[in-house]
Amino acid sequence: MTVRAGSIESQVEAGKKMIQVLENQFDKPRIVSLSDLTYRCKPKPQAAKPQTESDSITPDKKVFRDHLKDGSDGPEMVWIPAGRFRMGDIQEDGGSDEQPVHQVSVARFAMGRYEVTVGEFRRFVNATGYKTDAEKAGACWVWVGDSSGKNWRNLGFPQTDNHPVVCVIWNDAVAYAEWLSQQTGQQYRLPTEAEWEYAARAGTSSNYWWGNDIGSNKANCYKNYCGDHFKYTAPLGSFAANPFGLYDTVGNVCSFPCSKYEGKYNGKESECISQNSGSPRALRGGAWNNRPRYVRTASRNRSSHDYRSDDVGLRLARL
Repeated sequence: MTVRAGSIESQVEAGKKMIQVLENQFDKPRIVSLSDLTYRCKPKPQAAKPQTESDSITPDKKVFRDHLKDGSDGPEMVWIPAGRFRMGDIQEDGGSDEQPVHQVSVARFAMGRYEVTVGEFRRFVNATGYKTDAEKAGACWVWVGDSSGKNWRNLGFPQTDNHPVVCVIWNDAVAYAEWLSQQTGQQYRLPTEAEWEYAARAGTSSNYWWGNDIGSNKANCYKNYCGDHFKYTAPLGSFAANPFGLYDTVGNVCSFPCSKYEGKYNGKESECISQNSGSPRALRGGAWNNRPRYVRTASRNRSSHDYRSDDVGLRLARL
């Protein structure tokens, strides 16, 4: 086959021109769509950071009050978001009944923003004529002085309507919750032990929601161990709220959950027991007459259902 030199030269020249055209096109700015710009400006996805206790739940902090039949407001409640947490003596500073440390899932519920006040309990008593166990028995155990004749109305130390009601037993607390349910059309009850600790921890794993040291003027406990200067109970709201917006989950007065007390955690902490059960109950939160070790979030105390004392009050849950 005969190949002409002119043909080869012309093809080479044409190829050079094509290369130049392509180079010119790549040197020009490229017009892109807005979506293309958006995509190109997005940061590169990063690997998810390890989940901490506080990352596993998002505080709701929605405060509300149900209306009673007479149009007045019920106690302030706070929605607690659903979540999963470690329950028990995470810091290993407590007793054997705070073991084993285990994971618990909790559904969304509402918790009393404060412990039930003297004023709130008085409204229930005035509306129903209810008499507490201490009034019927003629005595309530008190830390100082004679227990005879003591009850929620008469403690031997000053209480205003804004102080937490005390000298109420488990059945008194249930009666108040049932009345509130009837008045509002909602379901009020004592929290399970798991609900109580979940709400009190508010996403933390430390001894107290603010850290492992009791600090000063953060809670009301025995003498001046907490630097609070209250001799007995403190008015509600005297200290900062935890991250869920709940007050006095550490000290002031302890309260009954609805669960049966067991010497080791075995699942009963997520259940309520019958009002007629004679099984032991737990007391949670610690009180004004307890040392710091006993007001830790994980701390538990065994009690009978009819235990009445000037350091025991109540805090309700609502579904």
